[in-house]
Amino acid sequence: MTLHPLAFYARQARPLLPAKAFDAVPSRLIWLAFHCALAALGIVAIAHRWGGPWALPAWSLLIGHSFAGCAFVGHETLHGAVVRTSWLRNLIGWVCFLPFTLSPRLWIEWHNRTHHGHTMEEGVDPDAYPTLAQYRSQRITRIADYLSFARDRPLGVLFTLAIGFTGQSQQMLWRWSRDPGFIAETLAGFAFWTLLAIKLGGFAFLFAYVLPLMVGNAIVISYILTNHSLNPMTEVNDPLANTLSVDCPRWLARLHLHFGLHVEHHLFPAMSSAYAPLVRDALKAKWPDRYQSMPLFRALRLLMKTPRVYRSPTRLYDPLTGAEAETLPATGVSPDRSSGSPDSLPGSAPAVRSL
Repeated sequence: MTLHPLAFYARQARPLLPAKAFDAVPSRLIWLAFHCALAALGIVAIAHRWGGPWALPAWSLLIGHSFAGCAFVGHETLHGAVVRTSWLRNLIGWVCFLPFTLSPRLWIEWHNRTHHGHTMEEGVDPDAYPTLAQYRSQRITRIADYLSFARDRPLGVLFTLAIGFTGQSQQMLWRWSRDPGFIAETLAGFAFWTLLAIKLGGFAFLFAYVLPLMVGNAIVISYILTNHSLNPMTEVNDPLANTLSVDCPRWLARLHLHFGLHVEHHLFPAMSSAYAPLVRDALKAKWPDRYQSMPLFRALRLLMKTPRVYRSPTRLYDPLTGAEAETLPATGVSPDRSSGSPDSLPGSAPAVRSL
């Protein structure tokens, strides 16, 4: 399949969308207020033991889901899709990513500029899994692979779900640690949660923050993992080749601000995801054989059945077992219409085989 730069698709898809789709949508902040209110309610309920000890895990689930919901709002906000004023955008972003103690300006550098500007570019994209050459030359990469969300990595699956997004955020902080602003914003987050821990005490803090943080991590990283990790590395930043959208039940997609519509987001990153379904319709109308999507849980199953090291741009490899798999096809075969089995990458050889 011939690769095209992002602008190739944007030029042709833009006329199919209403002009208002490219405006900021401040009403998305209602979602932030909603999730902050639920998280605060849960923390107060835990502090006062509302419902007794058996209710504590339920409150943790509620808080954790709202942590993830805040992150989804923060993602839109820091792309400029909610408010356009820089200082206000960063302030809202800090609140949104507070559960994960993630600096908003670090996120802009890491996600907006580097990841979006170099999606699935070998050695540049911070969200891409490593190549075999990196695996062989870097001890930290070998450790990370052992803890990755992949085939024959049960510990890695649990580790990634529990702290994957938080862990990646701290890794990016070390990468850009020379910027004092990133460090200051991160320390402010740590200070907030330290004060809360002192106020609540260790037992209550476990249910009010530690367990909810794991829930929030699991939700957010489940989407992030499916964005690109089944796709090939590409020399051209072609979002229809190197990016995957995932489907959820309609009510859940709305609740999660259509975060799974990731091809759409890469095409128009400054657009509110409120309009992502319209972008999806345009992509399917213009490029029905190139657009790639599949159900979220199917994508997660495929991640659990395939390795995470890139032996080549289109080949995944497990250096420990020799298992191998092709990435999603760059052949124009759309996964959501493939007749392959649920646990095979459609349009390719069987998803996993031993060498």
